[in-house]
Amino acid sequence: MIRYRPAVLRIVASGKKTDGMKKGMYRKGMQELLKRQNEYFIAGRTLDIDYRIAQLKRLLQALHQNEEKLLAALQADLGKAPFEGYETELGFLYEEIRYILRYLRRWTRPKRVRISWLHFPSKGYIYAEPLGSVLIISPWNYPLQLTIAPLAAAIAAGNCAVLKLPEEAVHLSALLAEIIRDFFPPEYIAACTGGPEVGEALLQQPFAHIFFTGGQRVGRIVMEAAAKHLTPVTLELGGKSPCIVDATADIPLATRRIAWGKLLNAGQTCVAPDYLLVHASVAEQFAGCYQQAVKEMYGENPLKNPEYPRIIHARHFDRLCRLMQEGNLLLGGESDPQTCRIAPALLDGVTWESAVMKEEIFGPILPILTYQDEEEIFAAVRHCPDPLALYLFTRNSWLERRVVREIPFGGGAINDTIIHLAASNLPFGGRGTSGMGQYHGKYGFDTFSHQKGILKKSLRMDIALRYPPYNNKLEQLKKLMK
Repeated sequence: MIRYRPAVLRIVASGKKTDGMKKGMYRKGMQELLKRQNEYFIAGRTLDIDYRIAQLKRLLQALHQNEEKLLAALQADLGKAPFEGYETELGFLYEEIRYILRYLRRWTRPKRVRISWLHFPSKGYIYAEPLGSVLIISPWNYPLQLTIAPLAAAIAAGNCAVLKLPEEAVHLSALLAEIIRDFFPPEYIAACTGGPEVGEALLQQPFAHIFFTGGQRVGRIVMEAAAKHLTPVTLELGGKSPCIVDATADIPLATRRIAWGKLLNAGQTCVAPDYLLVHASVAEQFAGCYQQAVKEMYGENPLKNPEYPRIIHARHFDRLCRLMQEGNLLLGGESDPQTCRIAPALLDGVTWESAVMKEEIFGPILPILTYQDEEEIFAAVRHCPDPLALYLFTRNSWLERRVVREIPFGGGAINDTIIHLAASNLPFGGRGTSGMGQYHGKYGFDTFSHQKGILKKSLRMDIALRYPPYNNKLEQLKKLMK
């Protein structure tokens, strides 16, 4: 039978159940959950701006009250030190929610727009309208940030939400489900734990919007399922994000910032530098400085450093170990299957045909390729599908402008890595195979809103030209519409 608990759907099986029976039970539970949320939404409580603000403050309160538990859960799942957990997840969320609270009333006001004189006398307005009950599917690599950031945007826009929490992040998902249950009624915000069967049951429901963060393979499944209900989707995916280092770069500083961005969460970051394109004249210096930067951050033996995160599970660990079998290790690559840790690795001697260059790495392995001429940069990056991020280290402003203008990518940074996604007033999202749609700050509010255009016509006068019979009015119309 299905036991419905606030914020969490659980299956309680008495006796043996076939897979078909279990799927039917999940589907029925999700139908009931969505029905309750739709009823809550239609009742209109979420339309009130003060209500939204109160719920965002409640979300902020929930995070603050459970801060130590959340950081401990992140450490238990991914080996993240409390500093890194706060830096990349909790601290980011505090800033993002405070930013939304600061500007929400402004975002929700009707926006006056100019209307062509052909419609005189009239006025034009755009109203931001909530969508309904939305589904947010979050990944395991940043399970707190990538769940709560889109949730905050959905609440700000006036929606109800169902969260599908990642099964791999066992401790964080269990804790977050309990927090959501304690702070929000399930007809407003609900969290679902479980494996693919839970996600499948959710995807069969006609949500108003689906927000998915994860890999391209599952992203295609989500989009296909959404198409059956004509449900709009936001897909935050990934890809091979290049990091370009030219001959004018500050190499010691560049290596420190690249190593920091690459090794956050042991490289399990969708916007981590995935490969390097380094000018041949500074490649040797770069390798030496990168080795020094890693040593300064994690010591002589990163595998023994308690602040160095681990790989999420053995399957992913084994995949990363196989990727290091081609090329030459300039640094690291040692591994410990007992702790699922892989030391930071710098790999050269690879080509575009190497396995490590054919898929997103999602680990602490950094392949390095060199170039002689700037045209090689553009040819190389365009060889791959549009990346989610791109990083350029240079003092050459002409090259900077050309890279930003001529290379398609989701977003990025000049002379740094990762930090662009922490700026609430910048959009974050991919393009092409790296995703579709944007969020953070106002962009998240817009993602979970429908922009309703309204033209208000005056009753004081009515121009007869538009009405039949048309007779000889065509020439007048052509003159007016030139």
